[in-house]
Formats: sequence, C-alpha cells, structure tokens
Amino acid sequence: MFNGLCAFPLTPLAGDDVDEAALVRLVARAADAGADSIGVLGSTGIYSYLRREERRKAVEAAVGAAQGTPVVAGVGAMRTRDVLGCVEDAHVAGASGLLLAPVSYQRLTEEEVYSLYRDVSSAAELPIVVYDNPATTGFTFSDEFHGRIAELPGIAAIKFPPPGPGQAADRVARLRAAVPAGVSLGVSGDWAAAEALLAGCDAWYSVIAGLFPKTARAIVDLALSGRKSGQQSGQQSGQGDPALEASAVLEPVWALFRAHGSLRVAATMAEILGFVETPCLPRPLQSLEAEGRAKVEEALRLSGLGA
Repeated sequence: MFNGLCAFPLTPLAGDDVDEAALVRLVARAADAGADSIGVLGSTGIYSYLRREERRKAVEAAVGAAQGTPVVAGVGAMRTRDVLGCVEDAHVAGASGLLLAPVSYQRLTEEEVYSLYRDVSSAAELPIVVYDNPATTGFTFSDEFHGRIAELPGIAAIKFPPPGPGQAADRVARLRAAVPAGVSLGVSGDWAAAEALLAGCDAWYSVIAGLFPKTARAIVDLALSGRKSGQQSGQQSGQGDPALEASAVLEPVWALFRAHGSLRVAATMAEILGFVETPCLPRPLQSLEAEGRAKVEEALRLSGLGA
C-alpha cells in the first residue's frame, strides 16, 4: 500500500457540501489508471476545512469508488480527541491506512508531537503515515525525531517534503538510515518525485495523480524501470533518464505548483476541465482567477494534459 503511486484527489465542494459525485469520479479515475493507493483528505483534500461528518462522508465515498484500491485517509486535527474520532470513522468506513500531520495553531513542541503519534498509534488499528509538512503545520521533523516516531507501533510510512534539485539521493539515504527497516519513505512535491523515486524512494504521494493519474502512473513506471536498470548495471540513473524527461514535460505545471501552491492550481485545473463545479473550494480559499487562470490554461496546453 505504501509503495508506488498514491493519488491524492481534491475533495470538491458544491456550494457548502462535499460534492460526493465529483469525488467519486476522481477516485474512480485514479483507480482505473492503476494507482497503488488513493489518499483522501490530505492537503489537496482540504481535510482541515471539513467537519467530522463531512470527512466521514468523503472517506465512505472514496472507499466505495476505489474498486478495492487501498484508501489512505487523512485524520489530522487540532485536538487529539478529534484525531481519534476521525481515526475511528476512517476504520469503520473501510480505509486501509491513515495519514496524520501534527496540525496546530500554537506551535507544537517535539514532546507534544510525540504524544500525538503515541496516542494515535496506541488506539489505531490501521497503519499510519507520518505527514511531514512544515509549510502548513509549522513543525519541522529532524531525522532523529523521525526515527523516534517511527519506532512506535503502527507507524508504517513517512511522507516527506520535496528535496531540492540534486538532493534526493542524500535525503533518502539519511532518512533511511534514521528509521527502522521496513518503514516506507514517500515523497510529496510532485516536481521532485521522479528524482526521488530514482534515488530509492518507495512512494510518490501525488497531487497531479488526483487529476491525471495515467500521466503520473507513467512517470512512476519509468522511474522504477530506470532504477532497476541502474541497479543491474551498477550505475545511478540521472540526466537524460526517461522518468526525469517525462516529469520535465510537466514543468509548466510544476512551476505553478511552486508559485501558488498545488491546491489552488489543482482546483483551478479541475474547474477548467469540468471535473468539478466552479467554485470547488471552501471559502475563504479560492481557485486562481484572471491572469492566474490564464496561466493554468497555458500550462495545461504546454504540458499536453487534458481530460
């Protein structure tokens, strides 16, 4: 479950309600394209903007549409009590794994974050992905702290932020050395995925796969093939690798992700292509308008993406 491609679709809204029909279409699209797992209620899935009952509805809809593909459900919340409630709901709804970020308003200490993961791992029956996302949580995991958290029962994987260009191999090696054997390492930040997979990363937690899963699936398959070829020849894959080239085609989209954040860009693409209603984000969040929307349309054209 924590290997290969994990597609993260939007949780679109229609008015003030979760648009279950649109969510079902996005999840089914990812499952049909061969995603290894589907992540609902991640950052792209706007989990922090939804009430508990809305989250439960989204997980139930995703599990029903996933055609047996494992569903990993985001359960982050401000209070441990609320996290545990979402954990219970995800289990009952049929999720196969949990994604947990240390969400806060007051900046959390290491001991507070450790207590969160300890309490959840003690209560949860499903494997847990540690969601390392300092840009939104304000908490930075050290490698040593990742190792400490990963020793808790039930911690199965880490979703870590994108390394800088040329830094993926070092990042994967350092993190691999810090955590117990068998803990899966997965990269977020779509523009860094091909390099990270070639460097030995186990999984790609992908925003673009929530809209264009066949495109993301092709990059994963090229990277895994390139990694295998490199291992057999004793050489590292690098410049000119087909996976890197396939990712580079999407640079117009990656540039917008880096500039505006992947959520707003993904929502804008989904609206332009008619995958969701307009607007699909909860206020005060808004998809891109005017010049930004024109840039998204141009990026879709330059990247060869479409419905």
